[in-house]
This record gives sequence, C-alpha cells and structure tokens, in this order.
Amino acid sequence: MSNDAINQSGSMANLAFSGNSETPSRCTYEGQRWLVEERDACGVGFIAQRQNFSSHELVEKALQALTCLEHRGGCSADSDSGDGAGLLTAIPWELFHSFNLEDTRKCAVGMVFLPQETQAAKASREIFEKIALEEKLTVLGWREVPVQPDLLGIQARENLPRIEQVVLTSEFDGNELEQQLYLARRRIFKAVQNKVVQSLSSEDFYIASLSSRTIVYKGMVRSAVLGEFYTDLKQPTYKSSFAVYHRRFSTNTMPKWPLAQPMRLLGHNGEINTLLGNINWMMAREQSLSHPVWGSRFDELKPFVQVDNSDSATLDNVLEVLVRSGRSPLEALMIMVPEAYNNQPSLNNYPEIVDFYEYYSGMQEAWDGPALLVFGDGRKVGATLDRNGLRPARYCITKDDYIVVASEAGVVNFPEESIIEKGRLGPGQMIAVDLETNEILKNWEIKQRIALRNPYGEWLNNYRQDLKSLKGAYSSNGNGNGNVLGSTSVSEESIDRESLLRQQIAFGYTTEDVEMVIQPMAQEGKEATFCMGDDIPLAILSSKPHLLYDYFKQRFAQVTNPPIDPLRESLVMSLKVELGGRGNLLDPKPEYARRLKLDSPILKNAELEVIKHSSFKTVELSTLFEIASGPDGLKAAVHDLRSQAAKAVLSGAEIVILSDREQNNVAIGTSHTYIPPLLAVGAVHHYLISQGLRTKASLVVNTAQCWSTHHFACLIGYGVDAVCPYMALQTVQDWWADPKTQQFMQRGKITAMTLEKAQSNFCKAIEAGLLKILSKMGISLLSSYQAAQIFEAIGIGADLLELGFKGTTSRIGGLSLKELAQEVLSFHCKAFPELSVKKLENLGFVQYRPGGEYHMNSPELAKALHKAVDGKQYDHYEVYQKHLQNRPIAALRDLLDFQSDRQPIPIEEVESVSDIVKRFCTGGMSLGALSREAHETLAIAMNRIGGKSNSGEGGEDPVRYKVLDDVDASGLSPTLPHLKGLRNGDRATSSIKQVASGRFGVTPEYLMSAKQIEIKIAQGAKPGEGGQLPGPKVSQYIAMLRRSKPGVTLISPPPHHDIYSIEDLAQLIFDLHQINPKAQVSVKLVAEIGIGTIAAGVAKANADIIQISGHDGGTGASPLSSIKHAGSPWELGLSEVHRVLMQNQLRDRVILRVDGGLKSGWDVLMGALMGAEEFGFGSIAMIAEGCIMARICHTNNCPVGVASQKEELRKRFNGMPEHVVNFFYFIAEEVRSLLARLGYRSLLEVVGRADLLTTRAEAHLTKTQALNLDCLTNLPDARTNREWLQHEEVHSNGAVVDDELIADAEIQAAINNQSAVTKTINIVNTDRTVGARLAGRIASQYGDNGFEGQINLNLMGSVGQSFGAFNLPGMILTLEGEANDYVGKGMNGGEIIIKPMSNANYDPAQNVIIGNTCLYGATGGFLYANGLAGERFAVRNSKATAVIEGAGDHCCEYMTGGVVVVLGKVGRNVAAGMTGGLGYFLDESGNFPELVNKEIVKIQRVTSSAGEQQLRDLIAAHAERTNSPKAQMILNNWHSYLPKFWQLVPPSEADSPEASQEQEKQLSSV
Repeated sequence: MSNDAINQSGSMANLAFSGNSETPSRCTYEGQRWLVEERDACGVGFIAQRQNFSSHELVEKALQALTCLEHRGGCSADSDSGDGAGLLTAIPWELFHSFNLEDTRKCAVGMVFLPQETQAAKASREIFEKIALEEKLTVLGWREVPVQPDLLGIQARENLPRIEQVVLTSEFDGNELEQQLYLARRRIFKAVQNKVVQSLSSEDFYIASLSSRTIVYKGMVRSAVLGEFYTDLKQPTYKSSFAVYHRRFSTNTMPKWPLAQPMRLLGHNGEINTLLGNINWMMAREQSLSHPVWGSRFDELKPFVQVDNSDSATLDNVLEVLVRSGRSPLEALMIMVPEAYNNQPSLNNYPEIVDFYEYYSGMQEAWDGPALLVFGDGRKVGATLDRNGLRPARYCITKDDYIVVASEAGVVNFPEESIIEKGRLGPGQMIAVDLETNEILKNWEIKQRIALRNPYGEWLNNYRQDLKSLKGAYSSNGNGNGNVLGSTSVSEESIDRESLLRQQIAFGYTTEDVEMVIQPMAQEGKEATFCMGDDIPLAILSSKPHLLYDYFKQRFAQVTNPPIDPLRESLVMSLKVELGGRGNLLDPKPEYARRLKLDSPILKNAELEVIKHSSFKTVELSTLFEIASGPDGLKAAVHDLRSQAAKAVLSGAEIVILSDREQNNVAIGTSHTYIPPLLAVGAVHHYLISQGLRTKASLVVNTAQCWSTHHFACLIGYGVDAVCPYMALQTVQDWWADPKTQQFMQRGKITAMTLEKAQSNFCKAIEAGLLKILSKMGISLLSSYQAAQIFEAIGIGADLLELGFKGTTSRIGGLSLKELAQEVLSFHCKAFPELSVKKLENLGFVQYRPGGEYHMNSPELAKALHKAVDGKQYDHYEVYQKHLQNRPIAALRDLLDFQSDRQPIPIEEVESVSDIVKRFCTGGMSLGALSREAHETLAIAMNRIGGKSNSGEGGEDPVRYKVLDDVDASGLSPTLPHLKGLRNGDRATSSIKQVASGRFGVTPEYLMSAKQIEIKIAQGAKPGEGGQLPGPKVSQYIAMLRRSKPGVTLISPPPHHDIYSIEDLAQLIFDLHQINPKAQVSVKLVAEIGIGTIAAGVAKANADIIQISGHDGGTGASPLSSIKHAGSPWELGLSEVHRVLMQNQLRDRVILRVDGGLKSGWDVLMGALMGAEEFGFGSIAMIAEGCIMARICHTNNCPVGVASQKEELRKRFNGMPEHVVNFFYFIAEEVRSLLARLGYRSLLEVVGRADLLTTRAEAHLTKTQALNLDCLTNLPDARTNREWLQHEEVHSNGAVVDDELIADAEIQAAINNQSAVTKTINIVNTDRTVGARLAGRIASQYGDNGFEGQINLNLMGSVGQSFGAFNLPGMILTLEGEANDYVGKGMNGGEIIIKPMSNANYDPAQNVIIGNTCLYGATGGFLYANGLAGERFAVRNSKATAVIEGAGDHCCEYMTGGVVVVLGKVGRNVAAGMTGGLGYFLDESGNFPELVNKEIVKIQRVTSSAGEQQLRDLIAAHAERTNSPKAQMILNNWHSYLPKFWQLVPPSEADSPEASQEQEKQLSSV
C-alpha cells in the first residue's frame, strides 16, 4: 500500500452531498479507502546469508521463492496484471559503477516512480533535487531503470509509471545519513501533497525507497514476471546478502503500482483490524512525541499517518518513525505487535520481557490482527507473527548459512542433506538475522536482549498503581464496599422506587431492558439467549424513540481476518485498562509508568470513588443542560463540555469524568436534561485529539444510560477508558431488594445471593459480552478496541457525525443534531409529565406485543400465510400481501418504489412461474436447529419446484439421496414414514450442502452429492460468532449424522480455522472444486460496510456464487446484543457488492444471491433491481410449513414441532411439502404481475437495473426526512450491456496432479475392479489438495465406506496445502518430504504417512514436518507424521486417529472423537472445547498440566490396561510406518516412558475402558 499516501484528502473528504437537498444531514460518509476499497493478504518471506556474504544466487533464490508463492497472490479481471510483487534487498552497488562512487557508505539510492508525462516527470525531478540540495544531499544523477513493459497485463501497463533511480552522496554515513534521507523524503512527499506543482499527485510521484542500505524493486506484476520485467534482477552484478519478498492478493482489483510491497521496511501479510483506532491514537500522540536526534525539526516529519492509507502502509509509516528515531525494527515491532504474554508459561523464566510489554502496554495500544511481518533495514532482517499466530510462517536453516522464512515450506530448493533445521514461528514469535554480528537470533533471546536495556520492572514498581490494592487500602471492612473515606458507599443508599422509575424512563429504560437484559445478567452472570432474528424497523425508520446507541451497528470479521473464540481462547484476550497520561513513545522514561491499572473497564460506584480520591488528579464534568434552551441547547452544551474538558486537561487533570449524576444540586428533572453519553464521549474524545491533549488524560463516564453490552462497546469504541453504569447497578439493587426476588431465593427458584454478588454477576456478564464483541472483530485486547470505532452508523447525519463520530461510515445520512435533541427530549417528557407513572413502558422491541413496535414476522402475518398456503387460492395470498403492503416502513427498501421506462405488457408474455421459482433457495438451517420433519419437508418442496434447499450444518442422511417410489395413496412412504403429503418421484436431499466452521458430517460422499457447496462465513443474526448444539439436543440420529456420540455437546467455532485471510478462502474453494469439480461453490457473507471489497476478493478466489445475508436473518439461539446490533441491511450490502464487482469487471465471475427477511414478490424484485439473481428465504419458509413465531426455538420446546428435537413435540408437526410449494408459486405469481406492470418479460432482464427505482413519494418518517438513498439507486448503468450476466457453469482449478492420476489406466482399473495399485510421483509446493479429486471419484461410485480396493500413492518432495484432504478408506498416501497447512482436512478414512527424506541429517522429532490446522473436521482414518505439527492440530477432529511428535498451541481444540498421540512438546491451551475423543501426551519436561485448558477435560496418567494397549499399538504402528527413531526408543524403554504420558479425558469418555479403571474391573469380572 502506498506508504506515504494515496489520496491525501482530509478524513471527511468523501462526504458526498446529494444534489437534491441542502440539509447537512443528507450528506453521507462512505468510509475510509482502506475499509471500502482495499483489503489484502499475501505470500511473504525473506532469505538471508548469515555471514552477510552477497551473491546473485541469493537474489535468484528469492525470485524462485516468489514464483512458488504465486497461488497466494491474486490477479485482476484481465487475469494477467498481478496485484503486486516485489523484493527489498541490499543496494547492488556494482550496478551503479558508471557513477564512479568512491565511498558507498556515504552514498544513497532512491527508487522513484515518476509520472509518464515528460513535463510532469521533469517537474518531479526538480522538486526532488531542490529539497535534496536544501538537505545538504548532492544528486549525482538519475538512471532510467531498464524494464520490459510488454510482459505486463493490460491494467498494469495502463498504470505503468516512469521508473528511475537517483544516486546521492552526503557528508554523513550510517544512521545519520538514513535520518537525513528520511527527512528529505518526508519533505518531498509533503511538497507534492501540497501541490507545489499543480499537475502532480502523490499517486503519480512515489518514492519506493530512499536509503544508503536498501532498495525496493516492486510493481503490479505476477511473481513469475518480476525478474523478467526488471532486467536488473537478472544481472550477475545484482548481488545481495538478504532479500525480503512479497506477493500480494488484494481484494481490490484496481491495484496501483505504489501499493505493491515490500514497503520501505516491511512486507506484511494479513490485516490490521484495529486500524482506525491505531490511526486515531497516533494522531492524538503526535503532539507528545519527540526525540533528541531530530532537534527542532521533528514537526517536519508529521503527519505520521494518513486516514486513507492502507493498514500495511500505516504500519510501515509508524515503524519507520520508531526505527529512524533510534529503535531497532525488532524492538519497534515488539512495542507495536506484542505477543499474548499473560498466560504464557514459557515467560515464567523471563520476567523482564513481561515488564517490557507491561510498560509499553499503557503507552501504545497493540496493532492487532492476523499478520506475518517480514522486515529488513539493511542491518537486520527478520520476521514476527501476530499474537494469535494466524498466518503460517515456516523457516529452514542450512549448513551453508542460508536462512529462509516463508508463508509455505518448500519455496526454495535446498538439497535435503544440507538442511540443519526446519521450524515454524508460533504465535507472537520472532526470528532474525543480525548481518553485522552474523548471528541467527531466536525468539526469547531477541526479546530478552531488548527487555534488559532498561529496568522496566523497577519503573513499574516505583510508579504504577493498581486499583485492586488501592481499594484494599481505602475500604474499612476489606470488601471494597464499606465506607469509602467516611462517606456512605453509594450502592448502599436505599433507592426511592418512584424517583428511580422516573430516572429510568428519562434515560430510556423499558420493561424489556430491565427484565430481558439486566435481570438475567444479575441472576445468571451471563447475557440472556434469544432466537429468531431482528424483525423490527431500523432505529432511524422506527416511529418509537430509540437510544443513540441503536443507530450504530457493530462491524465484524469475515474472510480477511477471523473472529476469535472468547470462551475457549480467552488466554489471548484481556480487558485491562490503564488510566492516566500516556508518555512519549519515542523516548522512554521511568515516570511514564505512572498509571492506574484496572482489570476491567467496568467500575462499580465504590471503585469510582477510590479513583476520585487517588493521587491522580481527577475532574468531574456534568453532562446535564437546561431544557429551556430547546433543541439547539444540545449543540451549545456539547461545545461547552468539549472546551471544559480541554481546559481541565490543560490545567493538569489526568482523569476526566463525564457524569450525568446529580452534582451541586443540579439533577435531571423538569428543568434539566442530559447529553446522550455516547455523544458526550465521542465529542470530547475527538476534540481532545484535535487539540493534541488526548494522551495527557483518560476519560471515564459515569452514566445512567448504559446497561447492555452494546452500550459499553459503543462508549469504549468511541474513546472512553472506563464506565461506571450507576443506574444499571441501582436497577440490579432494586431487583435484588424486591420482596418477590427475595421469596424466589428463599424457595430456591433463584440461586440465593448477596447484593454484592448480584452486581458482580451483572459486571461479569458485561465483561463476557465485551470479550465477545471484541472477538467478533478478531480483536484480543480492549486497549486496541478502545477508540477504534468499529461501527457503521445507519441514520446519523453529517453534523452529528462531524461532532462526535468523525471517521465513522454513514451511507444514508440521517438524524441531525437538532433531531437527536428532540428524541432525547421525547424520553424526558415521558418521565416528567405532571402525572404519576407506575411502571416502565414495554415498547416490544424484542418480543412482539399488540400496540408495541411493528414486527415483520408477527403472529397475524403467520396466520394469514398459513391460510394462503393451505388451499391454493391466490386471493388468500392477496390478504397476506395486503398485510405486507400496509405495514409501517420497516426496511430501507420500503422507502423505494418502481418507475418503469416501458409500457406494461400482458402477463402471458412474462416468463413462467416454473422458471422464476428455480431462482429461489431456502436458508441454511441445520438439522439440529430444525426437526427432521421440518428439514426434510423443505427439501422435498424445493426439489419439486426445481429450487434449492440448504442442508445447513451437520451432514445429511444417505437415505435422503433416494428417489421415492413407494408412496401410497394417502401420501405416506415407508422410506420416510414420519412425513405427510409425499408423492412418488420426491427426493429429500438438499441441493446445497453447507460447509460451516464445525465441519460436522462433511464427508466425501456428502460433498459429492451436492449441486452447490456453500461455505458459511457468517450468519446474519449473529455474524462473527460460533454456535453449539447442546448435549441434550444430540440424539442418536444427530450423532450419527455428525459423526459423534449422543449427548456430547458439539461446538462450531466462531472462525473457520482454515480461513484466516482471503488466500485461505481461495484455498478452501480450491479444495472443494478439487473434490467435486461439477459443484458450484458459494460463499455466504453478511452485509456490513466494506463487504464489496471482500466480495471482489471472493470473486477472484474462484467462487461461483456469493450470497449476501442481511442482519435480520433468523437464528436458533444467540445473545440479544448480536441479534440486534451486528450487521447491516441487505439492501446496503447487495448494492455495494454489485457496484464494486461491476467497477472491477468481476461481476461476470459470480452469481449474486440475497437473503434476509424476504417475504414477497415485491421484495424479490427489489433485490433483483439492486443486483441479485437468486433469492433466499429462511424464516418465512418455516412459517409456510407451520411455524407460528413462538420465538422459543432456543428452548427446544417449539409447540408445533418445527424447531425441536423432542419426540413428542415433533409429532405435532403438520407441515407438508405442498404448503411450501404453494407459497413459492404465489411469490412467483406476484413477481410475474410486477414484471408485467414494468413491461419486462423475465426477471433476468431487470437484474442490476436500479434506474427503475425511485423514492416513494408517500413514505414519511417520524424522525427525519433527510435520508439519502443514492447508494441504493445509483448503481453502474446496466441498461445496454448485459454480458456480465453470462457466467461460466463452474470455475475450474486448471490442470492438477489428480487429473493425471485419475487418467492413469492402472488406477482406473483399481477403482472399477476394487483391486490394488501403487504409484510413485514427485511433488512440489504448488501441487495442492493432492488426492482429493481421486477420493471424490471413488466416493461418487462407492460412497464413504464402500470401496474395497487399495490405492497406494508414494510421493516425494514438499507438497502444497490440504494434502490428503477428504481422503477415503482404501487410499494410502505416503509422503517423503514435508507438507504445508491443512493436512488431512475432512479426511474420512485410509492413511496419510509423512516422514523426512531418507538423506535428511536433522532429528525429525525436533523439526517441523506439517503445517497448521491439520485433520480439521476429519471423520476417520489415520495420520502418522514423523515430526512436529503447527497450531491447532486435530481441531474439530471427529473420528481420526493420529500420532505426531510435537505440536503448537490449541492442540485437540473442539475435538469430539478420535485419538491423538503426541510424542513431544506442545504449546498452550491444549484440549480447549474438547468434548469427545482421547489424547495421549508425552511429558518429558514435566510442565504439561499447565498447558492444558482444564475447563472440560480431566488430566490423568495412563492406568488402565486397555489405555496402555491402545497407546502402545499406535506408537508401534507409527514406528513401523515412519521409521521414527523416537517411537522406537519409547517402545524399547516402555516401562520408563509409560509413566511420563498423560491422558486427556473429556466427560463423555470417562467410562470408556481406555480411560476408566472402574470400567475395566467390571469388564474383567464378567
């Protein structure tokens, strides 16, 4: 990404004013460029020679490595312009011999991209030379870099800059020279930015590198072309002792030349998902930064970050400031990308490293997100991995002092006998080569050296304070809740019920908030679960008053970075907060450690008092203002509050408290109201940043209007450090003190508890909810989430945005400040009318109630629809249609209407109903959420009409593949005896087979039975979250489908553990096309801002279909805050995706499907005009088969048997396929009549024709008239060119090894005759998913387990990703060499054997042989690997058995069955979420128990003889197959090794003979 800047307009520059209105609230902000235009991921690495010996051979090897990473990159729509590739090397001085350089230490070279136009290029050189001269640099001359443009793709050639090098000399050398060059480059960049020459822009004139040590050759090329395009790279005189290489996969297909990497110091693979927060904090910090080396010139370097720059560029910019100010790149990256040091047993021996991280954690929030960072500054070259280890990083070291680090193993060819070590970087780890001392430095050694430079521990002990210990000192009775400094503790004051009620009403509490949100948290200590989706109008469309929080939707991770599991992986997460000023990052001093440490941002009243009386200077400001000043008073009050806060900080306040509590006898009442706390916080935070004061103090808010997890997330996300929710705590107290509650406690209906416990429960629930919201975005630390503004505003106008929420996307405009003031006053007036109020109002936002908020899925609607589908009369459907037409405005599409450019036509001329219904699908509802009857009924109905049903997660019963031929006259069949209304010819199979994150039931036969395979990235109702099927719902039947045991809880993790980036998704799509080349692959995304660029990446990753789900889809169970506050309407998502794909010429690559609350033909047509070709129906299809919207799915008690697994309830299911068929025919009829009215003959003719949309004249909103729907109606003109609607049937993987295998006559014979065959082949890392297509071929003939033959494949070399995926019984793959990530993914049987080459000299037990996430979702088979595995070995393993010699973190995570034996060291968090199967771990160092997540599993020695036998047999099999020396040694010394093994036993296996001695005794006594 361009490092200095691309598009240097100010942060709000994308404010688009719509022409038809003058009101400022109609202008919109489309979002930062990196959010809406740029996402990328890549292949990256470095190669170095430890002795600093330069050679041309090293450069050749780097180019070879790049070519082997080609599949990790992307190509533009012309399939030839790469997204970017590049090298960063030492300067090859011999290339510059014509300049007669005497002392190259005092020389520098710049690599410059100039404009093509001659005059502009001349002007650019002149600016450069003028500033160089002023900086006392002598320009010796320019050199035109020889290139071969004819090798470029069309897009790359059109954008090709003039590429030249400039050679300079100086009187300085070393660091002084680098600083001089850095200053010059920053000045040149600013001169261009400030338009010194009118025609120049920073996109045309870009300095790729300017250094006395390094040079960057990069461009918009494919890896294979880089060395040909730049002929310099082929010159024998081009020599270097190191090279950083990078191949980019951008989701944006308009890549510019400057965007290629490496940057000036970094090559970055991954995504920084805290970017906006990091940028905001860096801007806030600019005032307080300084360093002696810059003297008075520091300001000339600013600004360090640009709002619109990409994550990689911004990271590189900030890293460069630190490095040029004297830090090594290693130290700078430790500060910016710290590891998860809290629960790390390995750090027990390195307290100084922990002190280093602790000291900087209060000054620099972590740059969080999946990232492999490779860096080189000419003196050191190295790599580091993000705290969660979410990108692969393999390395190898050779005898002749080469070290290679890369995203994959096998990218550089070395003779096996010359290799002395093969390893991998684990989470947060580093490796580096110091070219000056000729050392290879490993993780702890690097960090210890850096940490020992200053006595950080001493600084922390002397200066930092901890709230816990302060509380102990203040509280008189030791529980932190006694008399604080003599005053009564706030929470013990008795509350007057009537005034509490008035306050609650004024601050917007409703009965639902108290009874469904606050009380369950106080009672259970966790958020309440709810079901179905969010079917009420958006806050901006609603006629009911909403809190400001409701206008903000949480963003979440999908594809480009993964969500985290906050329950099973809490060890990488933290809610720690530090209050007080943040010191100067560039120049550490002891006093910068003076901060107040909090374990959580949620404060109780007593804790807030402690803070007020601490040694930190606190100032409390009131957010109340007089009502008399009317709606305009709010603006004045906010401005006043901002300047008061700035004044307080200038006068030395270290903690500023914003409070709406009573102060100095001013309280909320008939004369005063409040600034909404979210606006107060956002406005003060941004104002303090603009004044350069934000890092000098912390913000705390003491507010009544904060009780749900979403409220806390918004406040923290917009800049507050800590929150005291005083009224929520009073509400808990009111509930606790209620005589009813006390009676329930006495009777044991509610767990008895103290008030302290109830309030702690509430806080604990909020903390867990906050972790969940952070983790949805893939963020681990609260400090990185704070002020990161990870929201989209829906319904916020420009003046409000500018005042409090700068930088937040708001695409449709909305409330102005004045309109917001009116909404606040409407709450206020309810609370203080002159009559008395007895109870809170119930607005019905969650549960439908007569007179409450409108729900789209109301019981009346269900009744109307049941009546319509029961008979076949269209007039009953018209009653249902009327019900929808007369509804209040509930969705954005309700503000639009059709306007045709043609005359109506007779309905007979429109395509038939049977053509239209083929475009319909049902939603991905799992058999587990739905009953078997409901699930099969939907499938049969969709097969009848030629539409598609979706299996959901959890496999499919092979009995459903059969075509029924035994149906009797009453519509019953012995094959499916539980269904009614069947016909001969029906099939109950689902055309779309879903692959979700749990991979339950994903077997080769299941995938081969699919017409489409859907990768479910996220779910509209709860994006970024996993799910679980509780043990009681896992019946014998479901266990059979999901390959597990009845009664075992089955967890689907939040992320797909093989999709952490766009190139990972490309790999899974490749895997699925590999096993079933005939099935289309669809990717299901949820609408949010930025989904367009993600979809562009998905299209380039070879998907056939992209499905866009709205936020309002249904769910079987989810926390309320997810249902209500995450995701956007599908109208915004669909139009954004369609627009971006059209602009990037990628629209023809994919079919677009939309779902989320579709209910009628009118909805279908709306979707079509915005770009959809297919349409998904979820909740409404369930209603059609009998669902009555009881909204208790999550309890398993569905009264009509649609969403229950209980036998007796399922008998009540009355649905028939015919009901569903009738419903879809009605919808299609309505579509036909609308098309006829518009004058079009088919649905396809109107797809993408947004020009036929207009705003609905009679649509009136209560809150604002200022909505701007241009983003829905201004789509690319599609009136004439319709070619993009012609799609390839299924995308191909191209030529693959498996095709040659299948074509082999001997293999064909072995398959057909079920006989044996053996083949030997050589393999390289670009051969991916080897074996899968062969497995698919066998499964289509014999099913999962029917093949009786044997196919032995012997492979030699470094094999690519997904080796042996979906392997079947009868296939034995033996690899001599090494493998990359995802070995044995989805494996169903057979064997995979991996061992080092026979001429290897290293000890296999100490070296890495397979990558991350192996055996993911495996349903059977055996894996033997003679070496170490990466992270997440056997994640979600169902039934496979494996023996390996060591593994990384999270081994056996979410395992539900199978056996894993590990003969060596493992990382932390072993067996998190493991509910089934057994693990055996050899513990030679005695620290294994502290690495285990003991929440579910029990850890014990191997004591039963069945367990001992199982272990011994597996180790013997491993020794026999892999010749493992370690296995042999263990067997030879069995009695001394057996006591060193631990056995991990989840409750479901406690009674098995292998784990239980009791069981064994009983068996032997029989």
